[in-house]
Amino acid sequence: MTPHAGSSLRSARSEGPQPFWLVSIDEATRALASRREGLTSAEAAERLARDGPNIIDTRRHQSLIAKIARRVAEPLVAILLISAAISGATGDWQSFVVIALIVALSIVLDVSQEHKAESAIAALQRSIAITATVRRNGVPVELPVRDVVRGDVVELRGGDLVPADGIVLASRGALANEAILTGEPYPVEKSPEMSKSPSIADASNALFAGTTIVGGEAVMMVDRVGGKTSFGAIAASVQTREMPTSFERGLHRLGVLILRLTAFLVLFVLLTQLVRHGLSLESFMFAVALAVGLTPELLPMIMTVTLARGAVRMSERRVIVKRLSAIHDLGAMNVLCTDKTGTLTEAKIAHVGNFDADGRESERAAELVRLNSRFASGMRSNLDDAILTVAPTSIGGWNRVDDAPFDFERRRASVLVARGDARQMITKGAPEALLSLCTDVERSDGSIVPLDNVMRQNILKLFEDKNREGLRLLGVAQRAMRTDCSRIGPEDEAALTFIGCAAFLDPPKASARNAVARLVNAGISVKIISGDAAPVVSHLVEMLGIPAHGILTGSEIDSLTDRALADRAAATDLFVRISPEQKGRIVRALRLSGNTVGFLGDGINDATAIHAADVGLSVEGGTDVAREAADIILLAPDLGVLADGVFEGRRTYANIMKYVRMGTSSNFGNMLSMALASLALPFLPLTPLQILLNNLLYDFSEIGIPFDSADEAALARPQAWNINSVLGFTLVMGPLSSLFDLATFALLELGFKADIDVFRTAWFIESIATQVLVIFVIRTAQRAWTGRPNRILVWTSLGALAVALLVALTPIGRFAGFVPPPMPILAAIAGITVIYLAAAEALKPLAMR
Repeated sequence: MTPHAGSSLRSARSEGPQPFWLVSIDEATRALASRREGLTSAEAAERLARDGPNIIDTRRHQSLIAKIARRVAEPLVAILLISAAISGATGDWQSFVVIALIVALSIVLDVSQEHKAESAIAALQRSIAITATVRRNGVPVELPVRDVVRGDVVELRGGDLVPADGIVLASRGALANEAILTGEPYPVEKSPEMSKSPSIADASNALFAGTTIVGGEAVMMVDRVGGKTSFGAIAASVQTREMPTSFERGLHRLGVLILRLTAFLVLFVLLTQLVRHGLSLESFMFAVALAVGLTPELLPMIMTVTLARGAVRMSERRVIVKRLSAIHDLGAMNVLCTDKTGTLTEAKIAHVGNFDADGRESERAAELVRLNSRFASGMRSNLDDAILTVAPTSIGGWNRVDDAPFDFERRRASVLVARGDARQMITKGAPEALLSLCTDVERSDGSIVPLDNVMRQNILKLFEDKNREGLRLLGVAQRAMRTDCSRIGPEDEAALTFIGCAAFLDPPKASARNAVARLVNAGISVKIISGDAAPVVSHLVEMLGIPAHGILTGSEIDSLTDRALADRAAATDLFVRISPEQKGRIVRALRLSGNTVGFLGDGINDATAIHAADVGLSVEGGTDVAREAADIILLAPDLGVLADGVFEGRRTYANIMKYVRMGTSSNFGNMLSMALASLALPFLPLTPLQILLNNLLYDFSEIGIPFDSADEAALARPQAWNINSVLGFTLVMGPLSSLFDLATFALLELGFKADIDVFRTAWFIESIATQVLVIFVIRTAQRAWTGRPNRILVWTSLGALAVALLVALTPIGRFAGFVPPPMPILAAIAGITVIYLAAAEALKPLAMR
């Protein structure tokens, strides 16, 4: 396996720069040699020349020639190219053209898929702001983002994209949407107060490139630009070459297996011919023909057709395949890592209930919180939108008089409303902060009682319990005001009566429970990787009934080596407070343990893990970066669609393995038979041309395999390349075929005393008949007569056999040295074929075990 950055093992804790948000503003200003009024033009020019532009570097891509050369070096492709060269050198131009075209098509398809990394980087660049307002020489100026440098002071307003990573110097109610990095739908409040957590999700005093200011204003000092930003790290991870996928590893091992079998037979024949007759041109050409005969020339085409057929069927199930070989990897997947937001949940905030101080459902709390959201001025949050979506016009005759808008110092908003002579102030905000302003509590029966310490602790515990259920809370309180009151301010927010809370949730998808159950029943371990806190993720798991064990946090992962993480990840199903880089580490650690891993995500924060997985999955509604990095796109953000794709991937893999098993065992058996016969016969059992004709007709008989059905057992569990099983099948069925071939040799040579041309023709018929008809025996692990093969497979198989008989038994075959054998010989061959098929059916369970 080629070493590369994406799969290199860390021998210690994950290394990287210290999070810049863990230092004070003064320390950051000194370290960046900057000031609040910004840099001078000369300072900025010097830093731009030293550090380079604020863009993502895309210079790491391989040339087209390098990409082709890497694929030509694969054992299976090399064998095919050598076979093509030998065929051309010996005058078999038809074989040369066929093999060369098949290899070329395979390489073109493979290379074309490699453009996804370049496309992902382009999508990343489209997600970055184009211009930014930067303080230069103490004056705000509009500059291209590429000219932003470390130490620059950037002014940001609602709607702006953040151009780089930096520390917040000042904030006026700044809210940032960081969903593309953290995956969480709630806006994050930003302030200059220093954070104490190394997690991006908790970096309240930092802003990150590519995120969006959705409310308020902020001033930021740039700390990281270009490739050093969070976006830059994601871009670098998408560009790195990951360890080979399950499909690539299996194909490589198959090539090595065929190479070894070929080398064994060729050397065996050359050695025996040298000992018996001396090395002649005819014996050399015979050995060459054996080598070509062992080569599965149509394997690339069979795989491409099978995978393409699978892609068509998957598109009918709303699954779009970008990389054909990912179909196999999807069927082989035994671990699915998924983000929480947008895959298991709806990725939107819903107002799901209201409760009072006793935890009971409260219409009173619902009414008051609705009035506050309806009449409050200033910035409206997505919580307000969720409240008003439930009942947008229900105001019960109340009218707005005045309000004290929300700000982040108070963390609450108040409105003064009137109905008749009654006036009251309704305040909503962060529950704990709001409760500290209350002196009374309204109970479920409408009575008002003093808020003592015992009741306060009970209510705070209620908040904690609700938070553990994954709910986000918004407290509501009220205060009766004088009938002549017409103005309110923050100073009035005291001596409040606590009413209750509104509860919000990113609700789980209705289909998620059944979809997860289908995946688990199919032998796939589902692991959730989220930037959210442990209580939220745990509650979601309980709601969906996901069988999950163990929790690992982002801070714990930072302290683990990759090998230690591989051990922990295998036994852990929930990963919380996880950064984008850590998602990639988790996926690589799971692959290191021998798993075939899929990752499903829809945000830029998921791109690293999507790229690192055996099969990267995204959804149609995902970000450009996630979709470009993915191998498979789900047209619906639904795990049920994914489950359908998994079963289609397993069916596709099962049909590929049919060709691999049948082709390898039949070719090996035939070539072994001829190698052994060459020891005893005074002539070669088949001419080189007859060997190639046999191989070509047999390959043609199998082009219907992509359309065949698969056994239920093959669909029930993850299926991956198992070269040992291929070798075991070959070593059982190949020698069985050779045994009947040798019996045919003995019958023709000793029983019928057949001359050379009759001998070769009769053995050619027996060889092609047994090879083709045994397809119907070993296409299924069940009894051959219990399942019907696809009609296309029937027509291609029987058609190939008919062509072989036509060539062998008519004057058409004179060009290849065939002559029609007498009827007694043909009858004997028919009997041998029937007995062979019965023996193959009997030994099939052993071969497939």
